[in-house]
Amino acid sequence: MTAIHSLDRFVFSVPDLKEAKAYFTAFGLDAREAGGRLDLYTFGHPHRWGSVFESGKPKKLEYLALGVYPEDYDPLRRHLEAIGVTAIDPHPLVDEQGFWVRDPDGIPLQIVVAEKSSPNEKGEVCGPFTMKNPIGIDIGINRRSMQPVRPVRLTHALLFCSDVPRSLDFYVKAMGMRLSDQSGDGIAFLHGAHSSDHHLLAFAKSDGPGLHHTSWVVRGVDEVGLGMEQMMAAGYPYGWGVGRHVLGSNYFYYQRDPWGSFTEYSYDIDFVGVDTDWPAADHPPEDSFYLWGPVVPEDFVHNHETEAHGRG
Repeated sequence: MTAIHSLDRFVFSVPDLKEAKAYFTAFGLDAREAGGRLDLYTFGHPHRWGSVFESGKPKKLEYLALGVYPEDYDPLRRHLEAIGVTAIDPHPLVDEQGFWVRDPDGIPLQIVVAEKSSPNEKGEVCGPFTMKNPIGIDIGINRRSMQPVRPVRLTHALLFCSDVPRSLDFYVKAMGMRLSDQSGDGIAFLHGAHSSDHHLLAFAKSDGPGLHHTSWVVRGVDEVGLGMEQMMAAGYPYGWGVGRHVLGSNYFYYQRDPWGSFTEYSYDIDFVGVDTDWPAADHPPEDSFYLWGPVVPEDFVHNHETEAHGRG
Protein backbone atom coordinates (compact mmCIF):
# COMPACT_ATOMS: atom_id res chain seq x y z
CA MET A 1 0.00 0.00 0.00
CA THR A 2 1.65 3.22 -1.13
CA ALA A 3 0.16 5.52 1.46
CA ILE A 4 1.04 7.80 4.34
CA HIS A 5 1.05 6.00 7.67
CA SER A 6 0.83 8.85 10.20
CA LEU A 7 0.05 12.45 10.80
CA ASP A 8 3.65 13.06 11.74
CA ARG A 9 3.33 16.68 12.86
CA PHE A 10 1.05 19.70 12.72
CA VAL A 11 2.47 23.22 12.56
CA PHE A 12 0.67 26.49 13.18
CA SER A 13 1.51 30.06 14.15
CA VAL A 14 0.06 32.30 16.86
CA PRO A 15 0.42 35.92 17.93
CA ASP A 16 2.36 35.23 21.16
CA LEU A 17 4.52 32.18 21.90
CA LYS A 18 4.49 32.78 25.67
CA GLU A 19 0.70 32.48 25.64
CA ALA A 20 0.99 29.24 23.68
CA LYS A 21 3.48 27.77 26.13
CA ALA A 22 1.25 28.62 29.09
CA TYR A 23 -1.79 27.05 27.42
CA PHE A 24 -0.21 23.78 26.24
CA THR A 25 1.65 23.35 29.54
CA ALA A 26 -1.65 23.71 31.39
CA PHE A 27 -3.20 21.16 29.02
CA GLY A 28 -0.56 18.66 30.10
CA LEU A 29 1.87 18.63 27.18
CA ASP A 30 5.64 18.83 27.34
CA ALA A 31 6.04 22.20 25.60
CA ARG A 32 9.67 22.85 24.75
CA GLU A 33 11.14 26.07 23.40
CA ALA A 34 13.50 25.35 20.51
CA GLY A 35 14.99 27.71 17.97
CA GLY A 36 12.33 30.39 18.27
CA ARG A 37 9.41 27.94 18.19
CA LEU A 38 7.50 25.78 20.65
CA ASP A 39 7.64 22.01 20.11
CA LEU A 40 4.86 19.87 21.56
CA TYR A 41 5.65 16.47 23.06
CA THR A 42 3.82 14.16 25.40
CA PHE A 43 5.71 13.24 28.57
CA GLY A 44 7.69 10.04 28.24
CA HIS A 45 7.32 9.83 24.45
CA PRO A 46 10.12 10.84 22.04
CA HIS A 47 7.89 11.96 19.16
CA ARG A 48 7.41 15.64 18.34
CA TRP A 49 3.67 15.90 17.64
CA GLY A 50 3.43 19.58 16.79
CA SER A 51 5.24 22.90 16.51
CA VAL A 52 4.02 26.41 17.16
CA PHE A 53 5.64 29.57 15.81
CA GLU A 54 5.15 33.18 16.83
CA SER A 55 3.92 35.44 14.04
CA GLY A 56 2.43 38.46 15.79
CA LYS A 57 -0.69 37.76 13.71
CA PRO A 58 -3.89 35.73 14.30
CA LYS A 59 -3.55 31.96 14.49
CA LYS A 60 -2.89 30.18 11.20
CA LEU A 61 -2.41 26.55 10.23
CA GLU A 62 0.95 26.59 8.44
CA TYR A 63 1.39 23.01 7.24
CA LEU A 64 1.06 19.31 8.04
CA ALA A 65 3.84 16.72 7.88
CA LEU A 66 2.63 13.29 6.76
CA GLY A 67 4.84 10.30 7.52
CA VAL A 68 5.67 7.47 5.10
CA TYR A 69 7.81 4.34 5.27
CA PRO A 70 11.17 4.63 3.44
CA GLU A 71 10.06 2.18 0.75
CA ASP A 72 6.93 4.25 0.04
CA TYR A 73 8.59 7.65 -0.32
CA ASP A 74 9.62 7.52 -3.99
CA PRO A 75 6.58 5.49 -5.15
CA LEU A 76 4.24 8.00 -3.50
CA ARG A 77 6.07 10.89 -5.10
CA ARG A 78 5.78 9.24 -8.53
CA HIS A 79 2.11 8.50 -7.89
CA LEU A 80 1.38 12.14 -7.06
CA GLU A 81 3.16 13.29 -10.21
CA ALA A 82 1.19 10.75 -12.27
CA ILE A 83 -2.18 12.01 -11.05
CA GLY A 84 -1.25 15.65 -11.60
CA VAL A 85 -0.45 16.81 -8.07
CA THR A 86 2.15 19.53 -8.52
CA ALA A 87 5.20 19.76 -6.27
CA ILE A 88 5.76 23.07 -4.46
CA ASP A 89 8.69 24.72 -2.70
CA PRO A 90 9.24 23.88 0.97
CA HIS A 91 7.43 25.96 3.54
CA PRO A 92 9.67 28.76 4.92
CA LEU A 93 9.30 27.43 8.48
CA VAL A 94 10.43 23.90 7.66
CA ASP A 95 13.44 22.33 9.35
CA GLU A 96 13.49 18.86 7.74
CA GLN A 97 13.77 17.04 4.44
CA GLY A 98 10.85 15.85 2.35
CA PHE A 99 8.84 16.83 -0.69
CA TRP A 100 5.93 19.22 -0.72
CA VAL A 101 2.47 19.48 -2.30
CA ARG A 102 -0.73 21.39 -1.53
CA ASP A 103 -4.14 19.97 -0.75
CA PRO A 104 -7.24 21.34 -2.55
CA ASP A 105 -7.64 24.18 -0.02
CA GLY A 106 -4.02 25.22 -0.35
CA ILE A 107 -2.70 23.68 2.88
CA PRO A 108 1.00 22.80 2.39
CA LEU A 109 1.75 19.12 3.00
CA GLN A 110 5.23 17.81 3.70
CA ILE A 111 5.76 14.15 2.84
CA VAL A 112 8.57 12.88 5.03
CA VAL A 113 10.12 9.52 5.87
CA ALA A 114 9.33 8.99 9.53
CA GLU A 115 8.81 6.34 12.15
CA LYS A 116 5.13 5.35 12.37
CA SER A 117 3.50 7.26 15.24
CA SER A 118 -0.09 6.10 14.67
CA PRO A 119 -0.98 2.95 16.66
CA ASN A 120 -0.60 -0.57 15.31
CA GLU A 121 -3.12 -2.08 17.72
CA LYS A 122 -5.95 -1.17 20.00
CA GLY A 123 -4.34 -0.70 23.39
CA GLU A 124 -5.42 2.20 25.52
CA VAL A 125 -3.26 2.94 28.53
CA CYS A 126 -5.30 2.34 31.68
CA GLY A 127 -5.42 4.93 34.42
CA PRO A 128 -6.13 4.59 38.14
CA PHE A 129 -9.93 4.55 37.77
CA THR A 130 -10.34 1.55 35.49
CA MET A 131 -10.41 -1.07 38.28
CA LYS A 132 -13.63 -2.35 39.85
CA ASN A 133 -14.05 -1.65 43.52
CA PRO A 134 -14.68 -4.71 45.73
CA ILE A 135 -17.75 -4.60 47.94
CA GLY A 136 -17.09 -2.52 51.03
CA ILE A 137 -13.72 -1.19 49.85
CA ASP A 138 -13.44 2.44 48.78
CA ILE A 139 -11.05 2.89 45.87
CA GLY A 140 -11.94 6.55 45.30
CA ILE A 141 -9.30 9.25 45.30
CA ASN A 142 -9.42 12.83 46.54
CA ARG A 143 -8.41 15.99 44.74
CA ARG A 144 -5.28 16.64 46.77
CA SER A 145 -3.92 13.22 45.75
CA MET A 146 -4.42 13.69 42.01
CA GLN A 147 -1.50 14.00 39.63
CA PRO A 148 -1.70 16.35 36.61
CA VAL A 149 -3.43 14.94 33.53
CA ARG A 150 -0.81 14.35 30.88
CA PRO A 151 -1.93 13.04 27.47
CA VAL A 152 -0.23 9.94 26.10
CA ARG A 153 -0.14 10.75 22.37
CA LEU A 154 -1.81 12.62 19.52
CA THR A 155 -4.70 10.73 17.96
CA HIS A 156 -5.92 13.06 15.17
CA ALA A 157 -6.52 16.53 13.83
CA LEU A 158 -9.73 17.95 12.37
CA LEU A 159 -9.33 20.56 9.64
CA PHE A 160 -11.74 23.02 8.14
CA CYS A 161 -12.13 22.87 4.38
CA SER A 162 -14.30 24.54 1.76
CA ASP A 163 -15.46 21.32 0.08
CA VAL A 164 -15.53 18.09 2.12
CA PRO A 165 -16.05 15.67 -0.83
CA ARG A 166 -13.16 17.31 -2.69
CA SER A 167 -10.82 16.99 0.30
CA LEU A 168 -11.96 13.41 0.86
CA ASP A 169 -11.26 12.54 -2.77
CA PHE A 170 -7.78 14.08 -2.59
CA TYR A 171 -6.62 12.41 0.61
CA VAL A 172 -7.96 9.02 -0.51
CA LYS A 173 -6.62 9.09 -4.07
CA ALA A 174 -3.43 11.04 -3.48
CA MET A 175 -2.37 10.02 0.03
CA GLY A 176 -3.82 6.51 0.21
CA MET A 177 -6.04 7.22 3.19
CA ARG A 178 -9.38 5.47 3.68
CA LEU A 179 -12.83 6.70 4.58
CA SER A 180 -14.01 5.72 8.05
CA ASP A 181 -17.33 7.57 8.16
CA GLN A 182 -18.98 10.74 6.95
CA SER A 183 -22.14 12.79 7.29
CA GLY A 184 -23.17 14.11 3.90
CA ASP A 185 -21.05 17.02 2.71
CA GLY A 186 -20.58 18.31 6.25
CA ILE A 187 -17.85 16.15 7.73
CA ALA A 188 -15.65 13.16 6.86
CA PHE A 189 -13.24 10.99 8.88
CA LEU A 190 -10.25 9.18 7.37
CA HIS A 191 -8.00 6.47 8.78
CA GLY A 192 -4.60 5.21 7.67
CA ALA A 193 -4.22 2.20 5.39
CA HIS A 194 -1.45 0.84 7.62
CA SER A 195 -3.70 0.86 10.75
CA SER A 196 -4.63 3.83 12.87
CA ASP A 197 -7.30 5.21 15.14
CA HIS A 198 -10.76 5.72 13.62
CA HIS A 199 -9.41 8.91 12.12
CA LEU A 200 -5.98 10.37 11.58
CA LEU A 201 -7.53 13.34 9.80
CA ALA A 202 -11.06 14.68 9.61
CA PHE A 203 -12.56 17.49 7.53
CA ALA A 204 -15.44 19.81 8.41
CA LYS A 205 -17.26 22.13 6.03
CA SER A 206 -16.34 25.80 6.31
CA ASP A 207 -15.56 28.77 4.09
CA GLY A 208 -11.91 27.81 3.77
CA PRO A 209 -8.99 26.03 5.44
CA GLY A 210 -8.06 26.08 9.10
CA LEU A 211 -7.33 23.97 12.16
CA HIS A 212 -10.44 23.11 14.18
CA HIS A 213 -8.82 20.88 16.81
CA THR A 214 -6.10 18.46 17.72
CA SER A 215 -7.04 15.44 19.83
CA TRP A 216 -4.93 13.78 22.53
CA VAL A 217 -5.33 10.35 24.15
CA VAL A 218 -5.56 10.20 27.94
CA ARG A 219 -5.62 7.19 30.25
CA GLY A 220 -9.28 6.86 31.14
CA VAL A 221 -12.71 8.45 31.26
CA ASP A 222 -11.88 10.10 34.56
CA GLU A 223 -8.86 11.76 33.01
CA VAL A 224 -11.15 13.32 30.40
CA GLY A 225 -13.15 14.91 33.20
CA LEU A 226 -10.09 15.72 35.28
CA GLY A 227 -8.54 17.38 32.26
CA MET A 228 -11.58 19.65 32.13
CA GLU A 229 -11.12 20.46 35.82
CA GLN A 230 -7.41 21.02 35.28
CA MET A 231 -8.01 23.57 32.53
CA MET A 232 -10.70 25.39 34.48
CA ALA A 233 -8.36 25.65 37.45
CA ALA A 234 -5.68 27.07 35.15
CA GLY A 235 -8.01 29.85 34.00
CA TYR A 236 -9.44 28.35 30.81
CA PRO A 237 -13.19 28.07 31.46
CA TYR A 238 -14.59 27.67 27.95
CA GLY A 239 -15.01 24.27 26.36
CA TRP A 240 -17.41 21.51 25.41
CA GLY A 241 -17.97 18.20 27.19
CA VAL A 242 -17.65 15.86 28.89
CA GLY A 243 -19.48 13.66 26.37
CA ARG A 244 -19.20 10.68 24.07
CA HIS A 245 -18.98 10.72 20.30
CA VAL A 246 -20.89 8.45 17.93
CA LEU A 247 -18.37 8.27 15.06
CA GLY A 248 -15.12 7.21 16.66
CA SER A 249 -16.92 6.32 19.90
CA ASN A 250 -14.45 8.20 22.11
CA TYR A 251 -15.19 10.07 25.30
CA PHE A 252 -14.24 13.73 24.92
CA TYR A 253 -13.71 17.12 26.40
CA TYR A 254 -12.84 20.00 24.05
CA GLN A 255 -10.94 22.91 25.54
CA ARG A 256 -11.11 26.16 23.60
CA ASP A 257 -7.65 27.61 23.18
CA PRO A 258 -6.74 31.34 23.25
CA TRP A 259 -7.15 31.54 19.45
CA GLY A 260 -10.66 30.11 19.06
CA SER A 261 -9.78 26.53 18.08
CA PHE A 262 -9.87 23.51 20.38
CA THR A 263 -7.67 20.90 22.03
CA GLU A 264 -9.41 17.62 22.88
CA TYR A 265 -8.89 15.14 25.69
CA SER A 266 -9.92 11.78 24.19
CA TYR A 267 -10.30 8.26 25.54
CA ASP A 268 -11.24 4.91 23.94
CA ILE A 269 -11.45 5.92 20.28
CA ASP A 270 -12.20 3.17 17.75
CA PHE A 271 -9.24 1.45 16.11
CA VAL A 272 -9.00 0.31 12.47
CA GLY A 273 -6.43 -2.43 11.90
CA VAL A 274 -4.52 -2.94 8.69
CA ASP A 275 -6.68 -5.96 7.83
CA THR A 276 -9.96 -4.53 9.09
CA ASP A 277 -12.77 -4.15 6.59
CA TRP A 278 -14.19 -1.06 8.25
CA PRO A 279 -17.91 -0.52 7.47
CA ALA A 280 -17.69 3.09 6.30
CA ALA A 281 -21.08 4.76 5.98
CA ASP A 282 -22.79 8.07 5.37
CA HIS A 283 -24.63 8.92 8.60
CA PRO A 284 -27.47 11.40 9.16
CA PRO A 285 -26.41 14.46 11.20
CA GLU A 286 -28.30 13.36 14.31
CA ASP A 287 -26.30 10.11 14.36
CA SER A 288 -22.90 11.55 13.54
CA PHE A 289 -21.91 13.97 16.28
CA TYR A 290 -22.33 12.89 19.88
CA LEU A 291 -24.24 10.29 21.84
CA TRP A 292 -24.50 12.33 25.02
CA GLY A 293 -23.06 15.53 26.44
CA PRO A 294 -23.92 19.16 27.08
CA VAL A 295 -25.31 21.56 24.49
CA VAL A 296 -22.79 22.35 21.76
CA PRO A 297 -21.35 25.91 21.99
CA GLU A 298 -22.61 28.22 19.26
CA ASP A 299 -19.09 28.95 18.02
CA PHE A 300 -17.88 25.33 18.06
CA VAL A 301 -17.52 25.10 14.27
CA HIS A 302 -16.57 28.72 13.64
CA ASN A 303 -13.46 29.13 11.52
CA HIS A 304 -11.54 32.01 13.05
CA GLU A 305 -8.68 31.59 10.58
CA THR A 306 -10.63 32.51 7.47
CA GLU A 307 -12.21 35.36 9.39
CA ALA A 308 -8.78 36.71 10.34
CA HIS A 309 -6.81 35.95 7.18
CA GLY A 310 -9.49 36.15 4.49
CA ARG A 311 -8.59 32.72 3.12
CA GLY A 312 -12.15 31.62 2.37
